[in-house]
Amino acid sequence: MTAPAPRLMLLDTASMYFRAFFGVPDIAGPDGTPVNAVRGLLDFVSRLVTDYQPTHLVCCWDDDWRPQWRVDLLPTYKAHRVVEEVETAPDVEEVPDPLGVQVPIIQQVLAAFGITVIGAPGYEADDVIGTLATGAGMPVDVVTGDRDLFQLVDDDAEVRVLYIARGVGRHERVDDAWVVAKYDVHARQYADFATLRGDASDGLPGVSGVGDKTAASLLGRHGDLAGIVAAAHDPDSGMAAGPRRKVKDAADYLAVAPRVVAVARELDLDRSHLELPRSPADPDRLAALSEQYGLDSPVARLTAALARD
Repeated sequence: MTAPAPRLMLLDTASMYFRAFFGVPDIAGPDGTPVNAVRGLLDFVSRLVTDYQPTHLVCCWDDDWRPQWRVDLLPTYKAHRVVEEVETAPDVEEVPDPLGVQVPIIQQVLAAFGITVIGAPGYEADDVIGTLATGAGMPVDVVTGDRDLFQLVDDDAEVRVLYIARGVGRHERVDDAWVVAKYDVHARQYADFATLRGDASDGLPGVSGVGDKTAASLLGRHGDLAGIVAAAHDPDSGMAAGPRRKVKDAADYLAVAPRVVAVARELDLDRSHLELPRSPADPDRLAALSEQYGLDSPVARLTAALARD
């Protein structure tokens, strides 16, 4: 039998379990613990593994959902999501209580399956994804509901995004043509595009008065953010007075925001255990967790998905 061609799937795990929590009806295990996010995440993974048959898969983790180095550059970064500031550890993110209690269960179940989970101190899951997707040496599918990761799309390197904003069952396959059709910029320009137009969900103010159309037009004419800033300071560039003034007025923001928006691609990560298991690594532990939390059906579905031909 011919071995399947290598393919890496990178899961933006928090993006997925948040969607599972809000999209799957409330359900509790035998002891009353809510488990809708656990069940939903397992079923999401089962579906994706069945549909795309990756040979390698990583659940990428937010070891720090709001890294201090990003906050130091841009204090508004994700500030609206903070419910408690912690001096010597990551700030506490606003998470519904019924979801918060499920995250450790998710970690335990993934470990029992033997599915690799990777995080990095001081970095977000996006940065782990960016690093693992860069130079992977095989096609890569990034599963996320976060538009920021469109910056990783690279047709030549066979990196695409499976965008789950409308649900895993209705996800979109994002390549460069998709980004161009949606935003009128290439994927390689997306980080600069996001910097210019801003993103309220991440606390990025953007350049005041610059929306999607203006950002795309500026990038279409000047190529990238550095080219736009240079043109704003060049009286012979032909840049209109309005955008020129707006870009100049945003000089302080534009000096730091690109580093905040760009995902890291050079973290020191262990890539030695990325293969997707064909069967659970610890079946006894998995059976115990399944019984404790009433996970028989989703565990059986994922077990079957892993045991692919």
